[in-house]
Amino acid sequence: MDLMKSLKIAASGLGVQSHRMRIISENIANADSISNVKGGDPYQRKIATFNQVYNEEIGADMVQHGRVKLDSAEFGLRLEPGHPGANDKGYIKTPNVNGMVEAMDMREAQRSYEANLNVITSARKMLAKTLEILRV
Repeated sequence: MDLMKSLKIAASGLGVQSHRMRIISENIANADSISNVKGGDPYQRKIATFNQVYNEEIGADMVQHGRVKLDSAEFGLRLEPGHPGANDKGYIKTPNVNGMVEAMDMREAQRSYEANLNVITSARKMLAKTLEILRV
């Protein structure tokens, strides 16, 4: 595989993992967001998806981010009778965001980002070395 293909494929991986980290960051930021409307739904966790796309220009499969999906997991319940968003029994719905899951997803996304960055760094070094050899 030529080095330019490697660079383009790794760059698409960087973009996807960057998008994924933004979604995870949004989940973490809204982990405590609850509705002030009586019986209203709180923040619903989002999940990043990926699509494999064939790029005819380089003749290889690349990755791109897909639609952001909402997590279908149940909301939690917390007893807070005085809260404006509480239902008739005094419970408010809490987001379906688990901090530990988000932390692990973020770490996985960071490692994938770093792996793609290492591919780009290696390809650039090989290109530079090739140019150096050709000058001699």
